[in-house]
Amino acid sequence: KELATLDSLSQGRVEFGIGVGWLEEEFDALGVPFGDRGRRTDDYVAAMRALWADEQASHHSDFLDFDDCVLRPQPVGGSIPIHVGGHSDAAARRAGRLGEGFFPGKGDNAELKRLYDVARAAAVEAGRDPDALGFTSGGNGAVGANALDEVRALAGIGVTRVVLPAFLFWHDTEEALARYGAEVIAHAP
Repeated sequence: KELATLDSLSQGRVEFGIGVGWLEEEFDALGVPFGDRGRRTDDYVAAMRALWADEQASHHSDFLDFDDCVLRPQPVGGSIPIHVGGHSDAAARRAGRLGEGFFPGKGDNAELKRLYDVARAAAVEAGRDPDALGFTSGGNGAVGANALDEVRALAGIGVTRVVLPAFLFWHDTEEALARYGAEVIAHAP
């Protein structure tokens, strides 16, 4: 409901990032089995998609059980793009099966490309268009003197979006972003 409301208020600009979690102690504190986190996440995604798309949604599974649930408002485009985060083959496969995008957490370009290929293969296996899957990279290397070269290298392995940490621009945010736009974004593929 919160995501759908935000999507409505922003006229369809919400994108949702998910991950299964990695810190077992957090699951223990909530009494949730750590080993079920992947299946549970997949199930919650299926339930959200049903709620976002159907006038009255029903969903029955090991983790959720509801009938004829009405969600208002619904997302502007009938759904909300989901970007799956995580640095594992399982996360890549989940992104290919269920997501509109994949955001691996770390790795050199060869490892990022390998994970992206896993996601693309999972999309094909699920009957989805692998070219529709976005690929995001945390672009810590995409700043400084070699920023444009790094962005081009990331694009070369299939990256469609680079996310930069805000702390890189804290000191002179407006000027730094304007300079980055002129020097890197304007020339990036």
